[in-house]
Amino acid sequence: MINFRGKTFEKADVKITRWMAKHSLSLLRVSIGIIFFWFGVLKFFDGLSPAQDLAIKTIDIVTFGLLTPSIIIFGLAVWETAIGIGLIFSLFMRETLLLLYLQMIGTFLPVIFFPSEVFNIFPYSLTLEGQYIIKNLVLLSAGIVLGATVRGGKIIHEN
Repeated sequence: MINFRGKTFEKADVKITRWMAKHSLSLLRVSIGIIFFWFGVLKFFDGLSPAQDLAIKTIDIVTFGLLTPSIIIFGLAVWETAIGIGLIFSLFMRETLLLLYLQMIGTFLPVIFFPSEVFNIFPYSLTLEGQYIIKNLVLLSAGIVLGATVRGGKIIHEN
């Protein structure tokens, strides 16, 4: 039986926690960057992004129909790819995170504009598109955590 209160466990726990404190923000930043880069690149290829149609419809409303669908999806592809590159390589973090926050606002607009495409049964049964939107709460929260570091915030380990 493992003694979870013993010295061996305590030493391992301290080492693991220190490692997490040292590397977690970088891992979070890069992993969120990969998601944005990947989803952005998919939008450069017609029909590969599962959110393409809903994104086009939403941005069409926000821009009062002034942009063509091809400009909308190309712009969104560039935007998301730029966020991904900024996060992966820790470039222009304030600007990158601002783009992330603005993009996140946009991803939640279908809940208002197209609730029948977001919910099977309002307010608790989500469609696949709705699930795709709601998972962005995690991305938004990650962006907020990363935003707390732009002025030197860190996760520290205390004994």
